[in-house]
Amino acid sequence: MNGHKAAGEAVILDPTGLHARPAVKLSKLAKGFSSSIEIKTGEAETWVNAKSPNAVMKLKVRHGETLQLRADGEDAERAVGELLALIQSDFEG
Repeated sequence: MNGHKAAGEAVILDPTGLHARPAVKLSKLAKGFSSSIEIKTGEAETWVNAKSPNAVMKLKVRHGETLQLRADGEDAERAVGELLALIQSDFEG
């Protein structure tokens, strides 16, 4: 894209993992940014589009697993910061 990149990681706190409700919240927030945003777990080899609730749910992230995020675009740093805050608040944000 344009060289603006950001990355971060956060642990999933919800006892049931990254199920439908938090996956939709994460994707909805991600869609608000112009940057491309991808996520994966430490176990996964491939990154998925964070703006796709279906792709996020298919990761089947369990409680205690670390979710890695990366963004590329004009608002990459803000996107990663806000997504990490959402995850760290246990999706209550």
